[in-house]
Order: sequence, then C-alpha cells, then structure tokens
Amino acid sequence: MNDIKILELLASKICHDLISPVGAISNGIEIMEEMGADAGEEVTALIASSTTQANAKLKTLRMVYGLGGADESIRAADIHSLFGEFIASERRLSQDWDPYADLGIEPKAGFAKILLAALILTSEALPKGGIVSVRADEEKTLLITGKGENANFHENFMHALEHKTSTNDLSPKYVHAYVTGLLAKNYGFKITVNNTENNFICLRLTTSDVL
Repeated sequence: MNDIKILELLASKICHDLISPVGAISNGIEIMEEMGADAGEEVTALIASSTTQANAKLKTLRMVYGLGGADESIRAADIHSLFGEFIASERRLSQDWDPYADLGIEPKAGFAKILLAALILTSEALPKGGIVSVRADEEKTLLITGKGENANFHENFMHALEHKTSTNDLSPKYVHAYVTGLLAKNYGFKITVNNTENNFICLRLTTSDVL
C-alpha cells in the first residue's frame, strides 16, 4: 500500500507541474477558434511559449522518473541544457555552473537522473528566485547549491528526503524529495542537506563507496 501511495502522490505532482502550460495551450486554442485571424500575435506567442514549457517539463520529468534517465552515457552537459529549459519560464531562476568541469563524480548509471532531481529540489527551495550551482567538493562528492532571498529547505522536505517521515504523512509537495532519496539509494548514491544557512541552501551528493 505504501508503494501505491507514492505512485498516487507522484502522479499528483506531475499533473500539477504540467497543468499550467497545458491549460494555457488549451485556452489559447479556444481563443483562436473564437476569434480566428483577430486573435492576434499575443495568443500565438502564448501557445508557442506554453508548448515549449510543457515540452521541457515532460522531458525533464521523464529523465528523472523514467528508466532512460539511468543511462550512464548521459553527460552533465545534457543535464545542464535540460535543466536550463526546465527553468526557462521561471524568469527569477538561473543556473551558474560549468558542466564540462570536473564535478568529482565519474558518470555512471543513475548519476544524471540524481543530479537533475537534486537541481529541481534546489530550485523548488528558492521561492523568490535565485541562482543554482554545482561544484565538486571532496573526492566523489559534489555540492548542489542555491542562493536567493528566503532560500530554505523546509523541515518536512528534509524528513522526506531522508525517509524520516511516514508515507501516510507525505504530501505531493514533498514527494519529489522522498522519491529522490529512493532513487539515490537504488543507484548507489546518498543525498543529504549540507551547510544550509540564511538565503543559502546546499545538497551533498556522494557515491556509496565513500559513505
């Protein structure tokens, strides 16, 4: 039953993430059907923008939750590009890191999936926007950081990430953190909250052989 609850919560989150751009596309099409040529370029631009946003979210969520995201041939540069598309509609969010630099962890099965999941976790903890970064720390360890006003990992988030909360008490808002913890463990990683302070948050991603 716990597995079913996680699936239901995850489905709720995915639908929540997609409903806004898909709804905007639908509204734009309805306006075009009613007004025809008089709909204007703004409606066309809305449809185009919303389509791009929905496509980016679909590709990102498929990478994180789908089996294909575990492919070890997926590089940090691919994740950098995909995450850039994912946050493109959030004008207050940006990323600042070099995907071609040594990140301290050699690509292996699941690495791209977990890194992307961690980037999403960090972006969701920046309510007023900010900058998301990635850098190598110790051997086989990297840090995913976020800097911005009111940056904060809620206590419920930390409990979900570390599986210290019951699935009965889990909500769609924190199911991504819970699933990220599960994925990390399954692929031989551990992800924890590290050195978080005012307006600065940090996740530590480590391979299992140095835990």
